[in-house]
Amino acid sequence: MVRGWYTGASGMNAQQNRLDAIANNLANVDTAAYKRDVTVSKSFPELLLRRTEADGVYKTPFGSADAAPIIGKIGLGVETNENYTDFEQGSFRATENKSDMALNGNGFFAVQTPDGVRYTRNGNFLVGREGVLETKDGFPVLGENGPIKPGETGFVVNEDGKIYTSDTMQLLDRIKIVRFDNERYLKKQGNSLYAENDISGPAHIAEGDERPKVLQSYMETSNVNVVNEMVQMIEVNRAYEANQKTIQSEDSMMNTLWSKVATV
Repeated sequence: MVRGWYTGASGMNAQQNRLDAIANNLANVDTAAYKRDVTVSKSFPELLLRRTEADGVYKTPFGSADAAPIIGKIGLGVETNENYTDFEQGSFRATENKSDMALNGNGFFAVQTPDGVRYTRNGNFLVGREGVLETKDGFPVLGENGPIKPGETGFVVNEDGKIYTSDTMQLLDRIKIVRFDNERYLKKQGNSLYAENDISGPAHIAEGDERPKVLQSYMETSNVNVVNEMVQMIEVNRAYEANQKTIQSEDSMMNTLWSKVATV
């Protein structure tokens, strides 16, 4: 019976982690280029149950086998295995802002932060007071030659990410777009920023077929489907309640054991 408490408690913890991820996804449904979090759980190793009355080993023409037949399996609970980011492409929304950009395909913009270079899918940029292309948080957007300075006359961006002046069509720079070997394991830093790590591998400039197209005056929306997230939230709540009732039943049986059987 004590094992049932731990099994139910592990299930409640796993469902709580799922609920936290779903709640965070729903809270960021309107965040530009937000990528949903997915929680994966794994079960503890199962134990085989055998009859104790027929214990032993018997000989067969092919060797030996256990005399105690298997009557079933017992699970010992679950745990949260990982919480990863689903980088599925979001839809595009047209804007009238020339500094808004979206990536059609896998890849990331590079921005300079006080903690080093970070990466984002959120192309909701603006031109700062010093003429530098920046994020909403004031971090400079990087080109392949450093921070991008489109100037005051306006700029045009083609699908390859090359930036030209609007009046003379002079090439200023090309937007630095990077890829990773294992993008799934990038670490979220907040404010739509991601940081590389040993598992994701270092960033490399996307070239050729792996380079996404840059869409000027477009923004990528989040890839959160509200209906799917709400359905999963209902499933999580029901699973949580089922584990909760398991613990309550185990507690009731233990109370009966202590109050009646133990006194006898």
